[in-house]
Amino acid sequence: MDTLPIVGVDGGDVRNYLTFILNGKTQRVDNIAGDMTLLKWLRNQKSLVGSKEGCAEGDCGACTVAIVKTDDSGNLTWRSVNACIVFMGMLEGCAVITVEGLNGPDSELHPCQKALIDFHGSQCGFCTPGFVMSLFTAWSNKHGLMAEDIDDTLAGNLCRCTGYRPIVEAGLSLKNAKQPQWELDRNEILKKELFKIKSSEPVEITDGKNSFSVPTNHEDFSKTYADQPSSTIVSGATDIGLWVTKQNRNLPSMIWTGRVEEFSKIDQQEDFIIIRPAVTHQEAMEKLGSKWPTINALWKRFGSVQVRNSGTVCGNLANGSPIGDLPPALIALGSLIELTNRNKKRKLPLEEFFIEYGRQDRHAGEYVSGIFVPNKSGNNFRCYKLSKRFDQDISAVMMGANLSVEKTKITKATICFGGMAGTPKRATEVEKALLDQPFEPQSFIKASKNINKDFDPLTDVRGSADYRRKAAQNLVIKYGYELTGSFVPNLADRNQVENLVS
Repeated sequence: MDTLPIVGVDGGDVRNYLTFILNGKTQRVDNIAGDMTLLKWLRNQKSLVGSKEGCAEGDCGACTVAIVKTDDSGNLTWRSVNACIVFMGMLEGCAVITVEGLNGPDSELHPCQKALIDFHGSQCGFCTPGFVMSLFTAWSNKHGLMAEDIDDTLAGNLCRCTGYRPIVEAGLSLKNAKQPQWELDRNEILKKELFKIKSSEPVEITDGKNSFSVPTNHEDFSKTYADQPSSTIVSGATDIGLWVTKQNRNLPSMIWTGRVEEFSKIDQQEDFIIIRPAVTHQEAMEKLGSKWPTINALWKRFGSVQVRNSGTVCGNLANGSPIGDLPPALIALGSLIELTNRNKKRKLPLEEFFIEYGRQDRHAGEYVSGIFVPNKSGNNFRCYKLSKRFDQDISAVMMGANLSVEKTKITKATICFGGMAGTPKRATEVEKALLDQPFEPQSFIKASKNINKDFDPLTDVRGSADYRRKAAQNLVIKYGYELTGSFVPNLADRNQVENLVS
């Protein structure tokens, strides 16, 4: 397939090489395949083999590295990411730090490395560099090393032989440790070097077969995609990365959202919170999670810090997975999706975007340009996830629910499920059964029986059809009990679980 190069809106040329910083040294990389991953490049081209390939799908964390940028105020921001599913084009204008880049002068160990040694946090050592980099990123951000945070910080790193207790203790020991002066000095130098390579030039890298385009404004992005509608849009690559590493798919042309300045914003309007295409799950979690604690708990189970740091909300929805965690929750909130083709925009209710399995209401050359989440949704919004593994597992059944009550009667209900059909789908019969009913548990118990009218789920490795039907009924009942004041154990609440066990 022949690809058309990006042409800036001013008709200027496009740079054909990447510029980024690796462990303090500026890199210029050209003549490289668009689907080359950072991990493959680090190991094969730079002989930096501390980052390991365990799962090649962003689950085990053995390949964890830190990506550093500057924010609007010029301060450094640090993200731990899985190098196995980060494409090289996503590094433009950034700094990358691997485990080999942590040492101080005269090979002095970084405090994060020394902590793993002092607390005996390594046996075979295969996973250790990834753990070190997750701790290092939390250390650099000055967040994530407290007792209430450490499990989440390390949830994206697996260890099969050491056991997690000494690793957790190593992490906890860092919360009051002092940054060495050499690290503070190194960060100041890094800040200056990032400023030097900052550029607004569009970039396209290719080896002549596979290209990766990096537009810098939404006009260029829209034009490029409208001209090349068969191209693959990449946001965080947490799914598309697996197309390359697991499915061995050939992606001749990719276009990245991550460097388009307008795409990285969360806009606040009077009626809506607008999430743009490059907003990550972590960024959206910090914004929406403070408003709705139930979706904050969902996001923590959605994926590890590494996955949340890379994956995007718009990318998750554009993917159209029938078992995606976010669509049922966002549909229950009454969200709208915005689609753009060149300068033409249209909005529709999110639930109408999903037509059938593998098919969404998205025309050729059209991309997801925003999610509009209503500001006012009341206090009755909840979301629940059932999965074989509590954290970071695909849902067997996912439910988002919201309702309005006036004078002790239910006047409006939105109940949406994932994993029960070929698309995220509302339980319309359950909703009808709730309308005009007393706001009490018995109304939810009766309404839950209508699940059988709404869904005929499949049986697969995550659950049988009977399990899914019964689980969905129970979630409706749980929702009713929770809203009407009955105590319902919440496994995402650490304090509740500890009290139940004791």
